Amino acid sequence: MASDDISPVPGQGSLSDRELQIVELVASGLTNQEISEKLEISKRTVDNHISNILTKTATGNRVALFRWALQSGKVCIDEVNCCLLPEAKVEGQEA
Repeated sequence: MASDDISPVPGQGSLSDRELQIVELVASGLTNQEISEKLEISKRTVDNHISNILTKTATGNRVALFRWALQSGKVCIDEVNCCLLPEAKVEGQEA
């Protein structure tokens, strides 16, 4: 087995840009058919992406995938779990 065939640790940035895009669409509540229409790809391709994503993230279903995505900061829903940086205080300004 070549070293390229070794799967990265789940949740450690192992998803492709397309897979992350699909995770965002799953998190927004779209079905596989709706995702395929939005991305202009076949539903079977979406099904394959979802299957690969579930394997890579060690999640068993869409709900677990959504939780993983929130916990790992891959998605932001209505500014919940968004990584907002605190505003820098300028010397002499009141908080």
